[in-house]
This record gives sequence, structure tokens and C-alpha cells, in this order.
Amino acid sequence: MSTEHRAATNQALFERAQAVIPGGVNSPVRAFRAVGGTPRFIARAQGAYMWDAEGQRYIDYIGSWGPMILGHGHPEVLGAVRKAVEEGFSYGAPTEREIELAEEILKLVPSAEQVRLVSSGTEAAMSAIRLARGATGRAKLVKFEGCYHGHADALLVKAGSGLATFGHPTSAGVPPEVVQHTLVLEYNNVAQLEEAFAEQGDEIACVMIEPIAGNMNFVRASIPFMTRLRELCTHHGALLVLDEVMTGFRVALGGAQSLYARQIPGFKPDLSVFGKVIGGGMPLAAFAGPRAIMSQLAPLGPVYQAGTLSGNPVATACGLATLKLIQRPGFFEALSQRTRELSEGLTGAARQAGVPMAGDCEGGMFGFFFGPELPQNYPAVLATDKDRFNRFFHQMLDAGVYLAPALYEAGFVSAAHTAEDIAATVGAARRALAAG
Repeated sequence: MSTEHRAATNQALFERAQAVIPGGVNSPVRAFRAVGGTPRFIARAQGAYMWDAEGQRYIDYIGSWGPMILGHGHPEVLGAVRKAVEEGFSYGAPTEREIELAEEILKLVPSAEQVRLVSSGTEAAMSAIRLARGATGRAKLVKFEGCYHGHADALLVKAGSGLATFGHPTSAGVPPEVVQHTLVLEYNNVAQLEEAFAEQGDEIACVMIEPIAGNMNFVRASIPFMTRLRELCTHHGALLVLDEVMTGFRVALGGAQSLYARQIPGFKPDLSVFGKVIGGGMPLAAFAGPRAIMSQLAPLGPVYQAGTLSGNPVATACGLATLKLIQRPGFFEALSQRTRELSEGLTGAARQAGVPMAGDCEGGMFGFFFGPELPQNYPAVLATDKDRFNRFFHQMLDAGVYLAPALYEAGFVSAAHTAEDIAATVGAARRALAAG
């Protein structure tokens, strides 16, 4: 891999950062605590590659945790952003581009009629829950163990000790009474889902779920599970909220919900939460749904939500350019093929080395586990070989391949990744797995 001289090392930067930033990072997973070692401080990125402060090049499979579906520095996106910057950073007033981005999102998401733009996935998820509670007049919400919906207080919970029990805070600073209305269930467990609704269904405002969970690596909601979830929400008057911050416009042009709609007749969520790809790398997210529900938001309705930088003109320019480019003919077919080549290459290398590994992918998103089969829930993910993953991560990093620095995170392929990049990655994996 190519190198270039820079004065600062990753270690020196990390030590400097820890003096002024808690843990040396502004988002915990970046600290490499799960895998050990020194985080890489990125100096620049282009296409499918990133370069750290020491000039080391990496094939990037994080893609800013999903947004960089076109790769870094796409010329048409850069052009749109530069033009927007010259026009103004922020106005605190409406712009036509907000309308254009909303129209583009709604064109691709048939389940929604209106959309509200915000600045982060956390903000979008917490706002969707407030809207669901306001629209239903109910307080309780259901989430699933292993799904992450941002760091809003009511969502920072772990499962209780019994079946279908309410959650307990997983973060200091979250009082127990804040999460008393949050019910935590096991992902893909139909029997537990039915029991929860039988006992408390008429009190549940909404169920929030990642349709493909990317925060326990890559775990799909099964068709029977998603079918029953939709049926139970409809029967009990609870809203089904799909968190597509990660999967939206990433696993398919219409998001994960379009994949389920192909297999479940009439399937659609009541609310959808988006982020990452719709901002193209800029801070931008959204929540969307039918007009009857969205009209409950201020200034039309009683559910309050606001944001100084919501619909930021530079972010909307970046997101709009990205959404238009991924709609070009053949884009997702090519991206999906490249991702399958990587996924099958990794599991093939493991099989050749006699190492148990299971992998899965959809669109430009993938995951793999050191175990004999794909996990279906969070406890099964925890049972996979974490030590093997940590060794593999560092072996790949040393070979110039940047995977997510935690067992529990999905990976991302961009349109900028070439067949040669995939081959180089698989070759590095083959050597790493053979080395043990």
C-alpha cells in the first residue's frame, strides 16, 4: 500500500485527542475499545480509499458507517455541494431544495406521503416515537435487543430478566422512570412478540425495528416474524416504525421495506426513519409517513419538533445529488453484485482455511460472523467467536483493509469499489485466516 510522510502519528494524535475529548473520540466505537489498539486518524478519502495521518492507504468498508454509497468525493456530488456552499451555509428559513429532496424521498418510498427533515438518525428516531405516541395517545413502545436507534434516553435500554419484560437503562444519566414504558423483546422471536401484544397490545404506541439489523452486525428480520409483527400492530392499533437509517436506499433503492413488500402482500410500515445515504455524508436524516399521521406535527398538530439546522441547504444539496445518482439504471445491480463477490469471497476464504464463518449481504451492505451459521438474534451474535474477529480485524487493518472495529457492526460497499479492490480484500482475508 502507498505511503506518504506526515509529521503526526496515529498514536500521537490519539494521545493528544484524549487530553481534550472524552476517550479521544466523538463517537465511542471509533476508539477501538472493542478490538484493542490505536484508532486510525483519517487525513483524507477518495473513491473506495481512506488515508490515515501516517499516509497508510486503506480499502474502506465503513463508508462513514453507510452514507458513502457512491464512494468518497464523487465529482457530481462535490459540484452540487460547492455550488450550495457559495450560495450560503444556513438560513434558518425554507428553501426550494428541501422540497426537492422531500419529493425525491417520497418518490422512492411509496409507504410515505410526507417527510420531515432533521439532522441526525437519533433525532429522527426519537421524533418518530414522539409522533407515534402523540398520534395514538399511548405511551408504551417496543424495541428489540440488538437494534440501535440512536442515543435518545427512552431507547438506551437492555432486556429485563423475564420474558417480555420492560427494559432497564444501559447508560448512566437515564433514570429508570424514563425507560419504564420501553418494552424490549428478542429479535425474530414470534412467540415472545405474540405474548407481549396479548398482554399489553392496547397500550403500545409503536414498535420500532431495524428490518435488517446493522448494529448486531447483519441480521435480517425473518419473513414470518415481520409478517406477524405487521399483523399484530394493525390488530392492536400500534404503529409499525421501520428504522431505515442504515438500510434506507442502501440495501435497495426503496429500502428494506421494498424487499419485504415483495414477499409480504400489502406490507408497509406506518412510519419510516431515514438517514446516512439521504445526506450523502452530510448531517441529514428524516422521518416519513402517511399525511394523516404526519399532520400531527407542529405547526399543524400538537406534536412538537423543531431544529435550527433541519433541511440545511448544503446537506440537502449533497443528499439530493446522491439520491439522483443512485437511481441511474443498473446502479443497484452492479453494487449488489460487487457486495456479493466480497461476501462470498470472505466465506470462501474461511472455508478454505477450515474456519467457521457465515456471511450475508443485501445491496451495498454486508456482514460476517465467526460461527457455523447466521445468527437470528442478539444472544446468538454474542455466541460467535469475538476473539477470532478481533484478530482478523487487526490482520486485515495491517493489510490495508478497513473493516468496522467491532464485531457488532455491518460493513458497506460503495460503487467506487472495483473488482480489484474485492480481490485484494479476499486475498488479504485468505492470508489472515490461514495465519490463524
